[in-house]
Amino acid sequence: MIGRLIKGLILGLLLGGLAAGALVKGLAVTSFAAVGGGGAFLAFAAACVTGVVVGLVAGKPIWASGAWIEALLKAFFGAALAAGGMFALRKFVGIEVDLDKFGLGSGNLADLPVLALPAIATVLSVFYEVDNTDPPEAPGEKGGRVQGKAADKKLRAPAPAAAGAAGDDEEEAAVPRKAKK
Repeated sequence: MIGRLIKGLILGLLLGGLAAGALVKGLAVTSFAAVGGGGAFLAFAAACVTGVVVGLVAGKPIWASGAWIEALLKAFFGAALAAGGMFALRKFVGIEVDLDKFGLGSGNLADLPVLALPAIATVLSVFYEVDNTDPPEAPGEKGGRVQGKAADKKLRAPAPAAAGAAGDDEEEAAVPRKAKK
């Protein structure tokens, strides 16, 4: 459990940091507020894309065997939860941060992609990683054995009687008939 928590923290910080780095270095967006009228749209779009990527990678990743449906669902809901997280940051968190000496902008915490996106990605990643715990083993399933029987033995149903060999009368006799009134 602690291992999954730590993995979620590291993965969330890494994915959120990559998303923030793409905005800051790739698009030169150090603050969503500095973009102008499209700043809020860019903030929500960046959060949604980050939520999708976290949903595809955290927990059971999309490349794991039989995990593509789960990963796509996590990606869809990751986008929705990330948008909700960005809304909550913009609406309720009024912490002013000055990162100008690092060249990363200044303003409200939610307006700085270098802080907002890693925070959202980390919360989602921790949630997905902790949710992805393995089911506990049943008492009789240790070591590939089920209640003392070897796992490589095949369980077989009794073979049906050969058709026509015994005749149709025996098959009908085996089936109980309804009582006549």
